[in-house]
Amino acid sequence: MTETLFRDDAYLRETHATVVSADARGVALDRTVFYPQGGGQPGDQGELTVEGGAAIPIVNTIYDADRKTILHVPAEGAALPAPGAAVVARLDWEKRHKRMRAHTALHLLSVALPYPVTGGSVGEADGRLDFDCEATLDKAEVEAKLNELIALDAPVGFRWITDEELDANPALVKTMSVKPPRGSGKVRLVAIGGLDLQPCGGTHVARTGEIGRATVTQIEKKGRINRRVRITLAQP
Repeated sequence: MTETLFRDDAYLRETHATVVSADARGVALDRTVFYPQGGGQPGDQGELTVEGGAAIPIVNTIYDADRKTILHVPAEGAALPAPGAAVVARLDWEKRHKRMRAHTALHLLSVALPYPVTGGSVGEADGRLDFDCEATLDKAEVEAKLNELIALDAPVGFRWITDEELDANPALVKTMSVKPPRGSGKVRLVAIGGLDLQPCGGTHVARTGEIGRATVTQIEKKGRINRRVRITLAQP
């Protein structure tokens, strides 16, 4: 099992680690700051620097089939480190931080538009959510509400609950297409001040003010009761 340092501190940019295994699928470490692809958020990129050796470019991060081991996918043709080797795992921080800002902004978008979420994706300072909604949505109104929430500079934190506690509070789950990860007996909740509380394993900024100004770039009608809302974020 990979120790997931990013869950406790999304601002960690690098860590010393030991190679557990390395093959064509990817490099497994005993601990990592790299977020693995999932929940609408892409896997992190960066590099692994072998002690006394060259840097190995990492183009994606994914879960292995067991959902407990994280694999760092090297660039094609890159040399693989030997099991037991000491490495420094270093993030592409600029890319990660843009995704953190976007992910937290999408949580606030789900507050501005309190409808069931049917899908979504996190980009680099942009993203989208799909809503189960028949209403006509006004771009300017949605954008104004979203920026009001961002400007509150509310703290963003997390806590854990048991699977049983989540089952007893089904309203916490806003997403219809992505279910909270289970199997460990506990589920991570992301809390944004008194604004929002929902299960999420992704990486987020520490306060909403760090998101910066958001623009609603498009609202699409994707069927009779589905609306897709796209946002982009200004440079901080």
